[in-house]
Amino acid sequence: MIRKLLHPLALAASFVATPVLAEDVLVVSVKRLSLDVAVKLAQGTIAACREKGIQIGVTVVDRDGMIQTQLRDTIAAPITVPISFKKAYTAVNFNADTSALGERADTPIGRLDFLVMSAGGAVVQVAGALIGGVGVSGAPSGETDEECAKAGVAAVQDDLDMAM
Repeated sequence: MIRKLLHPLALAASFVATPVLAEDVLVVSVKRLSLDVAVKLAQGTIAACREKGIQIGVTVVDRDGMIQTQLRDTIAAPITVPISFKKAYTAVNFNADTSALGERADTPIGRLDFLVMSAGGAVVQVAGALIGGVGVSGAPSGETDEECAKAGVAAVQDDLDMAM
């Protein structure tokens, strides 16, 4: 009987006495865009497209693809809102600008309803770490959508770099 008790007790004691190794991460810190920066990024994106005479919808998401802010310019088509979200969501989930994903568009993963693998989605990175994404819809081409998205990122990049 004592032998049966010692084994479980010894096993339990070994878990309690085992030190946590430096590689065993128990808590993870995650950097996120603040709401103020997300709004500034979205506004910078809209301003860049307005300079080209284009009305767009823009969505800024966090690193998990959750919407932080979404704007639709005055006369941008309503469809620009869900498309801009899907582009931003796709960018963060693949950690790549959506223009780089064109070859995957005609694959089983590229045909998922919630992904858009055409130009117009851009990642937001700081010191090589993904912290968010921006998606744009409404320009005559995805390339122009992406130019506006990258202009929005550029409008906040220095502030983000200084914050790290």
